[in-house]
Amino acid sequence: MLIALAADHGGFILKETVKEHLTKRGIEWRDLGTKSEDSVDYPYYGKICGEEVAAGRADRGIVFCGTGVGISISANKVPGVRCALCTNVFMAEMASRHNNANLLALGGRVLSPEQAIPIVDAWLDNVFEGGRHERRVNAISDIEKEKAGAR
Repeated sequence: MLIALAADHGGFILKETVKEHLTKRGIEWRDLGTKSEDSVDYPYYGKICGEEVAAGRADRGIVFCGTGVGISISANKVPGVRCALCTNVFMAEMASRHNNANLLALGGRVLSPEQAIPIVDAWLDNVFEGGRHERRVNAISDIEKEKAGAR
């Protein structure tokens, strides 16, 4: 499994912590930036991580900004992305099991590493259940296709 990672300055430190954790778990990752705590714009990083996953160059992605809100909104503008902003383990588990979320968003200014790592693990370790949830995820994709055709 290859996980794409991207962060703005507000999520940089948490991204670095998650990279270490993924390495310890034996999970391959690709760091798409940013490379420091110097101020950058989160929409760019949400977009590039979303594009990596949507194009199949990464299996899943994790994006980070100060709260996780802005970068999750940005990532979700990429067709084929289902980015879930999670602040606890239950949300991460359900994002995988029920929503088939292919990106996870975390806030570097709202979550400590001790809070974030179990969230990452829950998201990674649970799998999409399909069934009635597949119908709903397909409905999300249908909305995306409908809106893309309306442009």
